Amino acid sequence: MLLGSLVNAAAILAGSAVGLLLRFFLRRSSRRGASGNGIGDRLQKTVMQGIALCTMYIGVSGALKGQNALIAILSVVIGAVIGELLDLDRAMNRAGEWVQNRLTRPGSENANSTVAEGFVTASLLFVVGAMAIVGSLNSGLFGDHSMLFAKSLLDGISSIVFSVSFGIGVPLSAAAVFCYQAIITLAAGSLAPLLSDAVVAEMTCVGSLLIIAISLNMLGITKIKVMNFVPAIFLPMLLCRFL
Repeated sequence: MLLGSLVNAAAILAGSAVGLLLRFFLRRSSRRGASGNGIGDRLQKTVMQGIALCTMYIGVSGALKGQNALIAILSVVIGAVIGELLDLDRAMNRAGEWVQNRLTRPGSENANSTVAEGFVTASLLFVVGAMAIVGSLNSGLFGDHSMLFAKSLLDGISSIVFSVSFGIGVPLSAAAVFCYQAIITLAAGSLAPLLSDAVVAEMTCVGSLLIIAISLNMLGITKIKVMNFVPAIFLPMLLCRFL
Protein backbone atom coordinates (compact mmCIF):
# COMPACT_ATOMS: atom_id res chain seq x y z
CA MET A 1 0.00 0.00 0.00
CA LEU A 2 2.87 2.37 0.79
CA LEU A 3 4.93 1.46 -2.25
CA GLY A 4 4.31 4.82 -3.94
CA SER A 5 5.41 6.77 -0.88
CA LEU A 6 8.51 4.60 -0.48
CA VAL A 7 9.49 5.12 -4.12
CA ASN A 8 8.92 8.86 -3.75
CA ALA A 9 11.19 9.05 -0.71
CA ALA A 10 13.82 6.94 -2.45
CA ALA A 11 13.73 9.23 -5.51
CA ILE A 12 14.33 12.26 -3.31
CA LEU A 13 17.29 10.52 -1.67
CA ALA A 14 18.74 9.45 -5.02
CA GLY A 15 18.34 12.90 -6.56
CA SER A 16 19.81 14.51 -3.47
CA ALA A 17 22.85 12.22 -3.64
CA VAL A 18 23.53 13.42 -7.18
CA GLY A 19 23.00 17.04 -6.14
CA LEU A 20 25.32 16.76 -3.16
CA LEU A 21 28.01 15.29 -5.39
CA LEU A 22 27.63 18.21 -7.81
CA ARG A 23 27.71 20.61 -4.87
CA PHE A 24 31.00 19.10 -3.70
CA PHE A 25 32.67 19.54 -7.11
CA LEU A 26 31.31 23.07 -7.55
CA ARG A 27 32.64 24.15 -4.17
CA ARG A 28 35.94 22.49 -4.86
CA SER A 29 36.29 24.37 -8.13
CA SER A 30 35.39 27.69 -6.45
CA ARG A 31 38.22 27.21 -3.95
CA ARG A 32 40.93 26.89 -6.52
CA GLY A 33 41.67 30.58 -6.35
CA ALA A 34 41.67 32.94 -9.27
CA SER A 35 41.20 30.16 -11.80
CA GLY A 36 37.87 29.20 -10.21
CA ASN A 37 36.89 32.87 -9.70
CA GLY A 38 33.93 31.86 -7.51
CA ILE A 39 32.07 30.31 -10.44
CA GLY A 40 30.65 27.58 -8.19
CA ASP A 41 28.83 30.06 -5.94
CA ARG A 42 27.59 32.10 -8.90
CA LEU A 43 26.36 29.00 -10.67
CA GLN A 44 24.51 27.82 -7.56
CA LYS A 45 22.78 31.19 -7.26
CA THR A 46 21.79 31.27 -10.92
CA VAL A 47 20.49 27.70 -10.87
CA MET A 48 18.48 28.46 -7.73
CA GLN A 49 16.87 31.45 -9.41
CA GLY A 50 16.05 29.28 -12.41
CA ILE A 51 14.38 26.59 -10.33
CA ALA A 52 12.46 29.30 -8.44
CA LEU A 53 11.05 30.60 -11.72
CA CYS A 54 10.10 27.06 -12.79
CA THR A 55 8.47 26.54 -9.41
CA MET A 56 6.44 29.71 -9.96
CA TYR A 57 5.34 28.43 -13.37
CA ILE A 58 4.13 25.17 -11.80
CA GLY A 59 2.25 27.15 -9.16
CA VAL A 60 0.57 29.51 -11.63
CA SER A 61 -0.46 26.61 -13.89
CA GLY A 62 -2.07 24.76 -11.01
CA ALA A 63 -3.75 27.84 -9.55
CA LEU A 64 -5.64 28.38 -12.81
CA LYS A 65 -7.41 25.04 -12.35
CA GLY A 66 -9.57 26.50 -9.60
CA GLN A 67 -13.26 26.88 -10.41
CA ASN A 68 -14.51 28.99 -7.48
CA ALA A 69 -12.39 31.94 -6.39
CA LEU A 70 -14.45 32.38 -3.21
CA ILE A 71 -13.51 28.90 -1.99
CA ALA A 72 -9.82 29.58 -2.65
CA ILE A 73 -9.97 32.91 -0.80
CA LEU A 74 -11.83 31.50 2.21
CA SER A 75 -9.54 28.46 2.33
CA VAL A 76 -6.41 30.61 2.38
CA VAL A 77 -7.78 33.05 4.98
CA ILE A 78 -9.20 30.41 7.34
CA GLY A 79 -6.19 28.18 6.79
CA ALA A 80 -3.85 31.04 7.67
CA VAL A 81 -5.74 31.64 10.93
CA ILE A 82 -5.52 27.96 11.85
CA GLY A 83 -1.84 27.82 10.91
CA GLU A 84 -1.02 30.91 12.95
CA LEU A 85 -2.89 29.66 15.99
CA LEU A 86 -1.04 26.35 15.79
CA ASP A 87 2.20 28.15 14.80
CA LEU A 88 3.02 25.44 12.27
CA ASP A 89 5.82 27.46 10.70
CA ARG A 90 7.66 27.71 14.00
CA ALA A 91 7.26 23.98 14.60
CA MET A 92 8.59 23.18 11.14
CA ASN A 93 11.54 25.50 11.53
CA ARG A 94 12.31 24.05 14.94
CA ALA A 95 12.45 20.62 13.33
CA GLY A 96 14.81 21.98 10.69
CA GLU A 97 16.99 23.65 13.29
CA TRP A 98 17.08 20.44 15.34
CA VAL A 99 18.30 18.58 12.28
CA GLN A 100 20.88 21.27 11.56
CA ASN A 101 22.21 21.23 15.12
CA ARG A 102 22.67 17.46 14.94
CA LEU A 103 24.56 17.65 11.65
CA THR A 104 26.83 20.64 12.25
CA ARG A 105 29.31 21.64 14.93
CA PRO A 106 29.67 25.17 16.39
CA GLY A 107 32.49 26.99 14.65
CA SER A 108 32.62 24.56 11.76
CA GLU A 109 32.31 25.60 8.13
CA ASN A 110 28.72 24.39 7.94
CA ALA A 111 27.58 25.77 11.32
CA ASN A 112 25.70 28.59 9.57
CA SER A 113 24.71 26.53 6.56
CA THR A 114 21.29 26.30 4.95
CA VAL A 115 20.48 22.84 6.32
CA ALA A 116 17.30 24.00 8.08
CA GLU A 117 16.22 26.15 5.15
CA GLY A 118 16.76 23.29 2.72
CA PHE A 119 14.80 20.85 4.88
CA VAL A 120 11.84 23.21 5.27
CA THR A 121 11.74 24.45 1.66
CA ALA A 122 12.08 21.00 0.09
CA SER A 123 9.57 19.41 2.48
CA LEU A 124 6.96 22.06 1.71
CA LEU A 125 7.48 21.97 -2.04
CA PHE A 126 7.19 18.20 -2.16
CA VAL A 127 3.98 18.00 -0.10
CA VAL A 128 1.78 21.02 -0.92
CA GLY A 129 0.97 20.00 -4.48
CA ALA A 130 -2.18 18.09 -5.41
CA MET A 131 -0.16 15.12 -6.68
CA ALA A 132 0.92 14.29 -3.12
CA ILE A 133 -2.69 14.14 -1.91
CA VAL A 134 -4.44 12.58 -4.92
CA GLY A 135 -1.57 10.18 -5.58
CA SER A 136 -1.60 9.00 -1.97
CA LEU A 137 -5.37 8.50 -2.11
CA ASN A 138 -5.07 6.44 -5.29
CA SER A 139 -2.44 4.30 -3.61
CA GLY A 140 -4.61 3.68 -0.57
CA LEU A 141 -7.91 3.12 -2.37
CA PHE A 142 -6.97 1.33 -5.56
CA GLY A 143 -3.35 0.27 -5.15
CA ASP A 144 -2.60 2.59 -8.09
CA HIS A 145 0.84 4.13 -7.55
CA SER A 146 1.24 5.66 -11.02
CA MET A 147 0.70 9.27 -9.91
CA LEU A 148 3.18 8.95 -7.05
CA PHE A 149 5.66 7.32 -9.44
CA ALA A 150 5.32 10.34 -11.75
CA LYS A 151 5.71 12.65 -8.75
CA SER A 152 8.80 10.68 -7.75
CA LEU A 153 10.44 11.51 -11.05
CA LEU A 154 9.67 15.22 -10.67
CA ASP A 155 10.79 15.31 -7.03
CA GLY A 156 13.97 13.40 -7.85
CA ILE A 157 14.96 15.94 -10.51
CA SER A 158 14.03 18.86 -8.26
CA SER A 159 16.03 17.43 -5.36
CA ILE A 160 19.17 17.42 -7.52
CA VAL A 161 18.94 21.17 -7.98
CA PHE A 162 17.85 21.89 -4.42
CA SER A 163 20.70 19.85 -2.99
CA VAL A 164 23.23 21.85 -4.99
CA SER A 165 21.98 25.02 -3.31
CA PHE A 166 20.80 23.85 0.12
CA GLY A 167 22.93 20.80 0.83
CA ILE A 168 22.15 18.01 3.27
CA GLY A 169 18.81 19.44 4.39
CA VAL A 170 17.13 18.32 1.16
CA PRO A 171 17.54 14.53 1.46
CA LEU A 172 16.28 14.76 5.04
CA SER A 173 12.97 16.03 3.66
CA ALA A 174 12.36 12.52 2.29
CA ALA A 175 11.30 11.43 5.78
CA ALA A 176 8.74 14.25 6.06
CA VAL A 177 7.37 13.50 2.59
CA PHE A 178 7.04 9.79 3.34
CA CYS A 179 5.21 10.37 6.64
CA TYR A 180 2.82 12.92 5.11
CA GLN A 181 1.90 10.73 2.16
CA ALA A 182 1.74 7.55 4.23
CA ILE A 183 -0.81 9.14 6.59
CA ILE A 184 -3.01 10.18 3.67
CA THR A 185 -2.67 6.74 2.07
CA LEU A 186 -3.71 4.95 5.26
CA ALA A 187 -6.63 7.37 5.77
CA ALA A 188 -7.75 7.12 2.13
CA GLY A 189 -10.91 5.17 2.92
CA SER A 190 -12.19 7.98 5.14
CA LEU A 191 -11.20 10.86 2.85
CA ALA A 192 -12.37 9.45 -0.50
CA PRO A 193 -16.10 10.33 -0.11
CA LEU A 194 -15.16 13.99 0.38
CA LEU A 195 -13.11 14.30 -2.81
CA SER A 196 -15.29 15.17 -5.77
CA ASP A 197 -13.76 16.60 -8.95
CA ALA A 198 -14.66 20.11 -7.76
CA VAL A 199 -12.95 19.57 -4.42
CA VAL A 200 -9.78 18.25 -6.06
CA ALA A 201 -9.73 21.26 -8.41
CA GLU A 202 -9.95 23.69 -5.50
CA MET A 203 -7.34 21.80 -3.47
CA THR A 204 -5.07 21.96 -6.50
CA CYS A 205 -5.66 25.70 -6.77
CA VAL A 206 -4.91 26.39 -3.09
CA GLY A 207 -1.86 24.12 -3.04
CA SER A 208 -0.55 25.81 -6.16
CA LEU A 209 -0.91 29.24 -4.53
CA LEU A 210 1.38 27.97 -1.78
CA ILE A 211 3.85 26.79 -4.42
CA ILE A 212 3.89 30.35 -5.79
CA ALA A 213 4.61 31.60 -2.27
CA ILE A 214 7.53 29.18 -2.02
CA SER A 215 8.95 30.45 -5.30
CA LEU A 216 8.72 34.07 -4.11
CA ASN A 217 10.59 33.13 -0.94
CA MET A 218 13.24 31.38 -2.99
CA LEU A 219 13.74 34.52 -5.06
CA GLY A 220 14.12 36.58 -1.88
CA ILE A 221 11.10 38.73 -2.73
CA THR A 222 9.03 37.71 0.29
CA LYS A 223 9.35 35.86 3.59
CA ILE A 224 5.96 34.18 3.65
CA LYS A 225 5.44 31.59 6.39
CA VAL A 226 4.16 28.99 3.95
CA MET A 227 3.76 26.24 6.54
CA ASN A 228 1.09 28.30 8.31
CA PHE A 229 -1.01 28.13 5.15
CA VAL A 230 -0.87 24.34 4.75
CA PRO A 231 -4.24 23.75 6.52
CA ALA A 232 -5.82 25.74 3.67
CA ILE A 233 -5.17 22.85 1.28
CA PHE A 234 -7.69 20.64 3.06
CA LEU A 235 -10.43 23.20 3.66
CA PRO A 236 -12.06 22.86 0.20
CA MET A 237 -13.25 19.42 1.35
CA LEU A 238 -15.51 21.27 3.78
CA LEU A 239 -16.22 24.54 1.96
CA CYS A 240 -17.29 22.90 -1.32
CA ARG A 241 -20.23 21.36 0.52
CA PHE A 242 -21.67 24.80 1.30
CA LEU A 243 -20.53 27.08 -1.56
